Amino acid sequence: MSRPQADPVHRWRQRVASAADFVRRRAAGDYEVDESGFDPDFHASVVMPLSRAVYRQWFHVRMRGLEHVPEAGPALVVANHSGVLPFDAIMLHTGLFDEHPDHRNLRLLGADLVYSIPGLASLARKSGHTRACPAEAERLLARGELVGVFPEGFKGIGKPFSERYQLQRFGRGGFAATAIQAAVPIIPCAIVGAEEIYPMIGNAATLARILRLPYFPVTPLFPWFGALGAIPLPSNWLIEFCPPVPTGDYMVAGEAHPAAVAELGGKVRDVIQQKLDQLVLDRGPAFG
Repeated sequence: MSRPQADPVHRWRQRVASAADFVRRRAAGDYEVDESGFDPDFHASVVMPLSRAVYRQWFHVRMRGLEHVPEAGPALVVANHSGVLPFDAIMLHTGLFDEHPDHRNLRLLGADLVYSIPGLASLARKSGHTRACPAEAERLLARGELVGVFPEGFKGIGKPFSERYQLQRFGRGGFAATAIQAAVPIIPCAIVGAEEIYPMIGNAATLARILRLPYFPVTPLFPWFGALGAIPLPSNWLIEFCPPVPTGDYMVAGEAHPAAVAELGGKVRDVIQQKLDQLVLDRGPAFG
C-alpha cells in the first residue's frame, strides 16, 4: 500500500505556525545579529524559503562536489559570474545551505552598487553578505567563515551572450592575495545555467550612463515586454565545487608576493574554465 501524500491543509497549518513563531521571536527580540548585520533567524525563516523555491522549482539546480567544501573552518569559494542579475550568487548560497551536510552559510562579498541601494543593502547584510573589500574578507575568514567571491564582477554578469561560459578577466588577483594572507584554501566553483536566464544581446550604454549602472541589458524579451521580460528563463543548472587549492606554498617572505598572487589567480581561473567547458557538455540542453 502506497504511503498517502501529506495533507495540503496540514502543510499550510505548519507554515502558518512557523510564521507565527517567527513573528513571536522578532517581537521578543529572541534573535541575534552579528557585526556584519547577518541575521541567521531572518535568513532561515524568510530568505531561504523564497530562494529555495526558485532553486528547486524554477531552475532545478543540481549541485556536485560538495565533499570538497569543508565541514567547518575557513575557506574561500571562487566562482564564475554571469546572467545579468546575480541569481548565480543566490543559487550558490541556497545550495550550500540546503545540501551541504553541515548547512554552511556562504558569506558572499558583493559589489559597492548593492550596498548603495537602501533596501537591497539591508537584505544582503541580513542574508550574511557584505561589501567586497580585503578587510571584510580577512575578518570573516579569521572567524572561520566560508567566504564567496566572484572575481569577474560586472564584467562577468554583463558580458554578451555570444561570450557565454568564457571567463572574463579576474581583476588583479585580490582574492588570491586574501587567501594567501589568511592561509586558507581556495575552492574553485563552476556554475552553468545562469548564462541562459537573460540572454544579453545588447547593452544600452547611454541609458546605463544616465542611470549610473555598469550596463543596461537588452535581451530578446527585455525591455520589449516590460516586467514580463524581466522574468528569468527557467534554464537547467549545474554547480560543481572543485578540489581545494592550497595556498601555503604561495607565501613569499611572509607576504603575498605579486608574482605568487598572479600565479595562484591564474591557476584558479584555469581550473574554473576547464570545469565550465566540461559542465556545459554534462548538462546538455539548456532548457527542457
